[in-house]
Amino acid sequence: MTMSPDTPSSSSAGHTHAFQAEVRQLLHLVAHSLYSNRDIFLRELVSNASDACDKLRYLAMDDAALWEGDPSLRIRVDFDPDARTLTVSDNGVGLSLQDAVDHLGTIAKSGTREFMQKVGADRKADANLIGQFGVGFYSGFIVADRITVESRRAGMAPGEGVRWSSDGTGEFSVETITRSSRGTDVILHLRADADEQQFGDLLSPWKLKSIIGRYSDHISLPIEMRLREWDAESKQEVVREGWEQVNKAAALWARHKGEIEESQYVDFYKQIAHDSDAPLAWTHNRVEGRSEYTQLLYVPAKAPFDLWNRDQKGGIKLYVKRVFILDDAESLLPAYLRFVRGVVDSADLPLNVSRELLQESRDIRAIREGSTKRVLSLLEDMAGSEDQAQRDKYASFWSEFGQVLKEGIGEDYANRERLASLLRFASTAQEGDAQSVSLSDYVARMKPEQTTIYYITADNPRAARSSPQMEVFKRKGIEVLLLTDRVDEWMLSSLHEFGGKPLQSVARGGADLGALQDEAEKKQTEEATKAHEALLARMKTALQGSAKDVRVSSRLVESPACLVSGEGDVSGHLARLLRQAGQEAPKVEPILEINPGHALVQRLQAGIDGDASTFDDLARIVFDQAVLAEGGLPEDPAAYVQRVNALLARSA
Repeated sequence: MTMSPDTPSSSSAGHTHAFQAEVRQLLHLVAHSLYSNRDIFLRELVSNASDACDKLRYLAMDDAALWEGDPSLRIRVDFDPDARTLTVSDNGVGLSLQDAVDHLGTIAKSGTREFMQKVGADRKADANLIGQFGVGFYSGFIVADRITVESRRAGMAPGEGVRWSSDGTGEFSVETITRSSRGTDVILHLRADADEQQFGDLLSPWKLKSIIGRYSDHISLPIEMRLREWDAESKQEVVREGWEQVNKAAALWARHKGEIEESQYVDFYKQIAHDSDAPLAWTHNRVEGRSEYTQLLYVPAKAPFDLWNRDQKGGIKLYVKRVFILDDAESLLPAYLRFVRGVVDSADLPLNVSRELLQESRDIRAIREGSTKRVLSLLEDMAGSEDQAQRDKYASFWSEFGQVLKEGIGEDYANRERLASLLRFASTAQEGDAQSVSLSDYVARMKPEQTTIYYITADNPRAARSSPQMEVFKRKGIEVLLLTDRVDEWMLSSLHEFGGKPLQSVARGGADLGALQDEAEKKQTEEATKAHEALLARMKTALQGSAKDVRVSSRLVESPACLVSGEGDVSGHLARLLRQAGQEAPKVEPILEINPGHALVQRLQAGIDGDASTFDDLARIVFDQAVLAEGGLPEDPAAYVQRVNALLARSA
């Protein structure tokens, strides 16, 4: 039997259209490269059919006539071995001729925008992502050399059906047909090699049932195939009248965890996340109490390309009593967990819930808090596990999503301590630059007399390790955390302590090491300050407008000078980041600290009573070198080069 239940009695002359340019480029990629597992073309088509039914259910809430006397939604999969065709049918909302032209010739365009405009602004949010004919539709060309779509939109006359057809090259044709029932048939004309070993036998019921069971078993609508039975007399399978349901139509998340195999969890994730890789971890829970809901949340193994687009909608699908509501319910998790994928099924929310209600709902707030805690618990279990494989999983997670998780320090005050324990940093206590040191690790290694967690911010680990501000910490063997992510400066504005230990930048304020600095060292610094009072005053005058103050350093060992920020001032690193982002950085003059034991500073001391311009030039060179060592640029690079050249010429 052929696939289409509605053979058109007549049709009008067809019209040929060119594909959108991007579609032509995409079709070859889809057919040959996009999907590593080619069976999933059927998953995509069944998913589209389910979306079309969901869209009809939504529209029929306002216009019951759209049911056309047939309120039982279903999806059917059929094949014709003689014609070598495979058909996926649904009795959902269907397509008009214009829909077919607009939406099947344009990549990733589903009619959702037009759909929202028609239902009106007051209902716009509810229908935001119900159904998309996107890349998934074109996946049919993995196995087909031609695709024919026959459809009629619900509520339109039988004579307003449409047939769309294309061989997946540069053009497609559309024509008007007569179709008695609403809905859509997607007819795949299989390629000659589509039933060979690389595809399996797509023209057999066992193969199709296997694919449906693997990828689409959770679809809440019945997925039907023609009833086939083994005939003992003819010793072959024969087609009987009627259809049989081949999926359980039970949402995976609604089943007991003990009934679900790991492979089923993985396959479900791949479907909802459109990800070819298995997830890193997942958590599946049923919550009862003031709010009753089920959550199945996944942590991906790899970051999506749009991870840093904070306007990108979240990956959580919202269901109410197993009825699909929203595909991007950003209210269910905070923005710093936007990489999480999964579903939440509530038993308490109304079916007509809108985005505005989601933002104000007490039940949604409870789900958000509960889901956030579940994800953090999942990450904590990986990070704190005694199993090395689990710790390796967390290291992999951190390399992909660590910078996003840091955003939570400033956004989620209630979970700040839990998030702080999940942070990982590079450190001077390790050889490489991998971010693998936790704050707990640092505290456990602190010297007995140490009371502060020290860190430095820089553009990269190499610049952090070679910073002059690190010299005294290296000499004393004090561990320093190396913070080199762009988000670190923002994070530090909210993270001031951990476990009762304050965090202190090695490049901010005075280098007061407390008990780590003996009295002899403190006395030596005081004596050097007194001995060089005239030099400090003279340099401060020479650097007026550039340096707030000049003082003797207790943190320098080998370098002549370094810059430090005053307490409460914007650091030089943060100021550079702001300027790179196109924002105006506040004008802050740093403090210049000098090393009296360095030959360059001693030369300044010797020339304090000499030529004023020579002294000023040398003082400016020392200051500009400190700027360079910090990762910045001199205010006037050309003038800096001229001063250095003049100094070299005099020395020669």
